[in-house]
Amino acid sequence: MEDCIFCKIVQGKIPAVKVYEDAHAIGFLDIMPANKGHCLVAPKKHSQALTDMGDKDLAATILAAKKIAKAISLGLGNAGFNIVMNNGKEAGQVVNHAHIHIIPRFQKDRLRIKWSHLKYEDNEIKEYAEKIKKFI
Repeated sequence: MEDCIFCKIVQGKIPAVKVYEDAHAIGFLDIMPANKGHCLVAPKKHSQALTDMGDKDLAATILAAKKIAKAISLGLGNAGFNIVMNNGKEAGQVVNHAHIHIIPRFQKDRLRIKWSHLKYEDNEIKEYAEKIKKFI
């Protein structure tokens, strides 16, 4: 994609602090991290979201995320990490190139990832399951 910032990073047209690269995926530090060491992992081939990614690119990207998450933990000594992937504007996706966030977590960091919990009414849970299963 011509205007995609991550495609430009893959092509070397925009600088990034890379921590990982292979034939199909790239990992680099987020310039506006939730915590220091926050990395982004993206397929080299442009896809807008998870559901647009080819299986080979998806597999390469998640395997790269696993390697990077382990390296972050060993390198920074963090107590855990969050894996986040925003898909679509409504989910908070800002750059329209599929990517995974790996956010190192520390015992006393101030980052909070919370959501409210809903409850299904009556047989509503089964209705939702059927709506989803119809397209699998």
